[in-house]
Amino acid sequence: MSKFKPFLLTTAFALTASTAMAQEEQFITIGTGGQTGVYYVVGQSICRLVNRNTAETGIKCTAPSTGGSVANVNAIKAGDMTMGVAQSDIQYHAYEGDVPDFEGDKKVENLRAVFSVHPEPFTVVARKDASIAGFDDLKGKRVNVGNPGSGQLATMEVVLDAKGWSMDDFSLASQLKPAEQSAALGDNKVDAIVYTVGHPNGSIQEATSTVEANLVPVEGPEIDKLVDENPYYAKATIPGGMYAGTDEDTNTFGVKATFVTSADVSDEVVYEVVKAVFDNFDRFKGLHPAFANLTPEEMVSEGNSAPLHPGAEKYYKEQGWVE
Repeated sequence: MSKFKPFLLTTAFALTASTAMAQEEQFITIGTGGQTGVYYVVGQSICRLVNRNTAETGIKCTAPSTGGSVANVNAIKAGDMTMGVAQSDIQYHAYEGDVPDFEGDKKVENLRAVFSVHPEPFTVVARKDASIAGFDDLKGKRVNVGNPGSGQLATMEVVLDAKGWSMDDFSLASQLKPAEQSAALGDNKVDAIVYTVGHPNGSIQEATSTVEANLVPVEGPEIDKLVDENPYYAKATIPGGMYAGTDEDTNTFGVKATFVTSADVSDEVVYEVVKAVFDNFDRFKGLHPAFANLTPEEMVSEGNSAPLHPGAEKYYKEQGWVE
């Protein structure tokens, strides 16, 4: 009998260890955006890297499609999402509580920055037959302004306010999701669409390949003032030749995509997520063309206006990226 005791003890230990590991499993959810956008790729890419280490960390990650920046931040506040992707301006306003979407009890005081990702120009695409050469030509046109909860709708409202316009200045202000708006442009249901997104983007490639279309510059004194007065905005250029119908560079402005979480999320979880991304940084950069020029130093220092989460800060200090 004695020769079987080690086996029994080993088996019992394995069962106990297995039970402990199962109890330690943690499921995290990352809010993204529409499936045609780069936010969805960001979330999926982070989860792919996190899930490579599930056996060691016990963390399992999912990244469903969502309504976008505002929806993600509100879901984090409500505890429905662990983390999420949001425009840098939405991160700023949510933490500061200085716009209607986040005033009063809507303010997200527990929002924490993790890192920024790719630049996101505010992009306007118009049908050629609509004769829209500049933003001012949108007045009186049929425009998809972005779905509720999205960053593009929030940015469009900022631009309209800066120009002294309202949604009534359009003959139609539809609120289709990103996955729906390219087809609407091609089917002549709208004259123009807007998207705050990293480039190249599949949805815009679809729009410009199914109908004759052009990218529309978003510039002028009102835009200059917006950029000068708000640190989360910057001038942006979409290179010519990236999309059919637009051979010249398109001047606009934009934000950065940022990755955010809540102060309520444990330091250990955030640390492991950050470690999964930056320990596999070359792999991460290869998952979408918009990530190609990212550097860790810029991702840590640019676009983040909420306090840095301590779990992320710990990893960055280990790498010497923050003091």
